[in-house]
Amino acid sequence: MNRKSFLQNAAILGGASILPADSLFAQNIGDNGIDKLTDANGLFIQQPLPYANNFLEPYMDEETMHLHYTFHHGGAMKAANKDMEMIRKAMDTNSFDTVDYYTKKLAYHFSSHVLHSIFWTNLTNKKNTPTGTLLTDIEKSFGSFDKLKAYIAQTSKNVDGAGWGILGYQPYSNRLTILQCENHEKLTQWGVVPILVVDVWEHAYYLKYKNKRSDFVDALFNIINWDNVAERLETAKKLR
Repeated sequence: MNRKSFLQNAAILGGASILPADSLFAQNIGDNGIDKLTDANGLFIQQPLPYANNFLEPYMDEETMHLHYTFHHGGAMKAANKDMEMIRKAMDTNSFDTVDYYTKKLAYHFSSHVLHSIFWTNLTNKKNTPTGTLLTDIEKSFGSFDKLKAYIAQTSKNVDGAGWGILGYQPYSNRLTILQCENHEKLTQWGVVPILVVDVWEHAYYLKYKNKRSDFVDALFNIINWDNVAERLETAKKLR
């Protein structure tokens, strides 16, 4: 995803168009490249904030901003790199005893990296409201801006444990939608469009394979329609 696409998505997810193209605020975000999540080698990286730690005072205090960005977001980014390292090691040594553990951890840490990177672009120190296409889509999906605010506020307040309230674009229905996310990754890995799925609920295989799920999964590779997978990939890339 390029910078322009990321910032557009960030504006949609935040429920307000906070990044007019000609603003110094938007230019600062572009210069800092906060939307760039990986380097040329594919390692996760954390770019500098596009504003000072006291930029959001009094609504977000300077110390909280520092701790949040440096240790929570930064910690997730570093942990995601560690998870990737351990997954690569498992593949290189053909030793997969712990790969499921690190795969789950990667989903958790990388989702945190993505969501926090969007979060920083969703914040500004000047009051504003949605306009244009965003407002039209909000009214189409929720009835009014006030109803959206009430909906996402209530959803966010009632997340079980820790997590996020999220406004997102659902490409399948061409509408905006609200998600309640426990932790970071409990719904899905954000932005992923499925192109191949393997159903391993017991109802998918139990009558034939009994409790031998691994045999069922091995058997599926004889009947996968890879032409269909390729077509789905081509379609998914057009959504970028």
